[in-house]
Amino acid sequence: MSKDITNVKFSGCLSGEIIIPPDKSISHRSLIIGAVVSKQTGKKIRVKNLSLGKDCLATLDILKNVGVKFFNFSNRELEIDAKEAFRSPFEKLDCGNSGTSARLLMGLFSSINGFRATFTGDESLEKRPMGRVIKPLSLMGAKINSNENKMPIDIYGNDLKAITYNSPIASAQVKSAILLAGLNSCGITKVYENYLSRNHTEVMLEYLGANIKTGKDENGFWVSIEKSEFKSGEIEVVGDISSCAFFMVAAAIIPNSKVLIKNVGINPTRTGILDVFRQAEINFSILNERTVSGEKVADIEVCYTKNIKPFEIKGDIIPRLIDEIPVLAVLATVADGISEISDASDLRNKESDRIKAMVEGLSEFGIKIIEKDDGFTIYGAKKVNKKAVLETHLDHRLAMSYYILSLINEKETIIKDFGCVNTSFPEFLELMDKIKNFRG
Repeated sequence: MSKDITNVKFSGCLSGEIIIPPDKSISHRSLIIGAVVSKQTGKKIRVKNLSLGKDCLATLDILKNVGVKFFNFSNRELEIDAKEAFRSPFEKLDCGNSGTSARLLMGLFSSINGFRATFTGDESLEKRPMGRVIKPLSLMGAKINSNENKMPIDIYGNDLKAITYNSPIASAQVKSAILLAGLNSCGITKVYENYLSRNHTEVMLEYLGANIKTGKDENGFWVSIEKSEFKSGEIEVVGDISSCAFFMVAAAIIPNSKVLIKNVGINPTRTGILDVFRQAEINFSILNERTVSGEKVADIEVCYTKNIKPFEIKGDIIPRLIDEIPVLAVLATVADGISEISDASDLRNKESDRIKAMVEGLSEFGIKIIEKDDGFTIYGAKKVNKKAVLETHLDHRLAMSYYILSLINEKETIIKDFGCVNTSFPEFLELMDKIKNFRG
């Protein structure tokens, strides 16, 4: 991951069309839930358009280590055969940098009686909090040992009981871990959230026939699940709106640009960026809406917008765009006024402390940005004109966000350890070069 990248101001525009890579969140779930369904039905489950990012491959490798077999793996497609899963592994389960792998599989494996495993990760992941998942699973009867709620984590599979859990934060990973544990628990497991977090787990479980219900009452948004009879089926992963966000912002801020991004998932729990674009009065269009494997999908066209309005991000929109905040901070740097991001304290628990890191990074570009406990205030600039040397802290979203801002920097930009983008988006530079080099 030590590769640095040096970028000089980009003098052209972005033009053309790209097909965005598969959604990482859905790819993780297609492997995990696909294995659960294959185990129950005794049939192979085909997954199409799977993400090849390192995080998703970590999930795949862990499933291999517990007896799941994969066949015909080519061109982002594979077949899952879990008839002989889930057995205790002979080695530790290395999640790499993937918090999704760790938290979702902790939920599933803790509900399998007799299962034994130890979860580990890279240096970054081993610093991230796991107590938010350990607590509800323990309330269900899971036996889990940890290093003060951090990795390494030992799982001792057990027969679990259903609970009703009021999640203190709106987190798709927490919710998904509980739901996956609930599939093997006696009774109805129910999770409440004050805000609705991304719901890919619920969508996929319903698509495959699970006994799952959702709703909202005086206590918040809820989802319930119980033991289910699945139906066999094929899962196709739609494009990742979090990956799309970098190209959307780039097209909006680089003069004379016009980019069409195809096959983008527009699940309503993920489209907070579209609401921010509307608030900022960005020129964009949603085209060719359709449904694939239960998920809404469309093509998004974004055009350069000369007068970008400042915007405010807070409250219930946060779970719908938490991963996009770094690149939306880049958008704020060229807005005509002051933008505010609040209620986003969970950014401090990502691959890096993204609040602190973005303040340091944008300041390096000469942008006025003020750090808050739960976000930051960004003062839009007419132009970016300062040599910048950026530390990514091995955080892929910071690296790509800095790259987008470097395209309008009139001075040289050096981004250290840019190779960390391979964790989530190994195709990033290839797709960027495609629209930078476009000759219509």
